[in-house]
Amino acid sequence: MPISPNTLPDLLDHGFDTVIDVRSPAEYAEDHVPGAINLPVLDNEERARVGTIYKQVSPFDARKLGAALVFRNAANHIETSLSHHEGGWRPLVYCWRGGQRSGSFAWLLKEIGWRSDVISGGYKTYRRLVVDMLHDRPLPHRFVQLGGYTGTAKTEVLPLLAARGVQVIDLEGLANHRGSLLGAMGEQPSQKAFETAVAGVLCRLDPARPVLVEAESSKIGQVLVPPSVWEGMKVAPWIEVSAPLEARTEYLVRAYGDILSDTASLEAKLAPLKAHRGEALVARWTGLSAAGDKRALTRSLMEDHYDPAYAKSMKAMSPKVMARVETDGLSPAHLERVAAQIEAALQVMET
Repeated sequence: MPISPNTLPDLLDHGFDTVIDVRSPAEYAEDHVPGAINLPVLDNEERARVGTIYKQVSPFDARKLGAALVFRNAANHIETSLSHHEGGWRPLVYCWRGGQRSGSFAWLLKEIGWRSDVISGGYKTYRRLVVDMLHDRPLPHRFVQLGGYTGTAKTEVLPLLAARGVQVIDLEGLANHRGSLLGAMGEQPSQKAFETAVAGVLCRLDPARPVLVEAESSKIGQVLVPPSVWEGMKVAPWIEVSAPLEARTEYLVRAYGDILSDTASLEAKLAPLKAHRGEALVARWTGLSAAGDKRALTRSLMEDHYDPAYAKSMKAMSPKVMARVETDGLSPAHLERVAAQIEAALQVMET
């Protein structure tokens, strides 16, 4: 009998041995149920071909071709990817909306003797549950924002806190972006995949305990912080980390070494700031970049761009700062002490 979960935790706590996404590789790449493997019964070209015949010829001819392709591909998966499974294996199968692709594959697996089932409504059911959690209702979690000027190593502190048992969400890590003009880290996930990652983390957290998130804008690179998370962040108290400008400069030269070394890409990233900081200042930055003076460039970017922007943002938001953590350095030993102080501040909220 198809499973019909009412909440996202219900779906994620499915109890099956393997989740199989039988959609095309392109559909899977955009987003999928956490932990699902992709065994497409129609690849990208085959799916497009069947869809074209459905519209231009007839639904019957499309289904006839689709059936041949689906069972041909399914047989290949059984002979290769699934050949090692024993008789007690329990796979959970889904496609776009729980229709013919997943139903056909699950039926074939069941005929072999495996205890297969499908998700009622397929991926659309899963996506609806994610949207319900992250868009349509307030979250029960109590957020605390970790703030501080650029270069205070906030992102690096998060895993140290997680190792101490603190509940954290690394939004920048999930978005694959460092959250600033110079923060690109490679290809970002799709908006749907980002929301899947955020929802998956939230489902593992205890709403009765505080959840620490790094202070962000509502957009991290090209992805948006989900509305329910953003609403929770806007009313959250802050813990603010501060460090001397020189320590922050040294830290950023190390952390952003890849970006600072790519002068052509850096110049392109700095160009939009002419409208905000003036052509003369941007020209100075590009000159420092061309000369290879990473330290002077980094210091000026903080003094003349990032720090003023942060101060302006703090004045506009006026967040409730529940604790301030000061450090005179950002070495690994310093950051462990910072993590300990943040942990102590959060423990006050739990008492």
